[in-house]
Amino acid sequence: MGRLFGTDGVRGVANADLTAEMALGLSVAAAHVLAEAGTFEGHRPTAVVGRDPRASGEFLEAAVVAGLASAGVDVLRVGVLPTPAVAHLTGALGADLGVMLSASHNAMPDNGVKFFARGGHKLADELEDRIESVYEEHRTGAPWDRPTGAGVGRVRDYEEGLDRYVAHLVGVLPNRLDGLKIVLDEAHGAAATVSPEAFTRAGAEVVTIGTEPDGLNINDGCGSTHLDRLKAAVVEHGAAVGIAHDGDADRCLAVDHTGAEVDGDQILAVLALAMRSVPRCAPTPSSRP
Repeated sequence: MGRLFGTDGVRGVANADLTAEMALGLSVAAAHVLAEAGTFEGHRPTAVVGRDPRASGEFLEAAVVAGLASAGVDVLRVGVLPTPAVAHLTGALGADLGVMLSASHNAMPDNGVKFFARGGHKLADELEDRIESVYEEHRTGAPWDRPTGAGVGRVRDYEEGLDRYVAHLVGVLPNRLDGLKIVLDEAHGAAATVSPEAFTRAGAEVVTIGTEPDGLNINDGCGSTHLDRLKAAVVEHGAAVGIAHDGDADRCLAVDHTGAEVDGDQILAVLALAMRSVPRCAPTPSSRP
């Protein structure tokens, strides 16, 4: 078989390529591999699990949570949040791993499983390779070593996740956005609530499109892969800028006040210059939930 892990996790058509059985098995394998690597040594392990609003994310989330808990990992279920939010919360809460269920800018029938290491960073390639190997070994019949009794993982909803992430976003802004009108296209995706709330708290006047996810309409004619609606809305509302996210809000594209697309290289240059000129914030100490 080909390598399951691509550059951004495991992706495929949900319930065809990426099944509940696969999501569960990969999660159990990840827990065992990280335990072997010493990540859980000396404490009870915790994972943060989030998803985008795709309909398939509901059953895949259930499978991932079941797999982790069955392997003795406590789970904090943060619900629908952007991929960067899951990464941030994994680090901020001192979790041992994070899991995001999303296929990013892909069409709705697709979905994916992405694992984060402690600190919210991408898992090393060698760990992904080991997870895939262990998953395949047990998929073909080798029994798992399963905890029982008090050793099984516990699951709870972490409802503070959204507000905590929004506070983080606003807190790292070097300047307020008062007086700035912004159009946001949220792709009916994971940032439909987070992004408008963050910009509003920062003082911007916000106009939104693509903020009514129903599980089926993610990336459908909107978001960073379809900029026409954003361009028209910026001109219509006389906004200073328009920002379009993809389905899991781990990337964005922008248009200027005339509705013209801003090249991604220009965005990177702006960010690089800003990071060079603004003193870096001290890291926030992690705190276990």
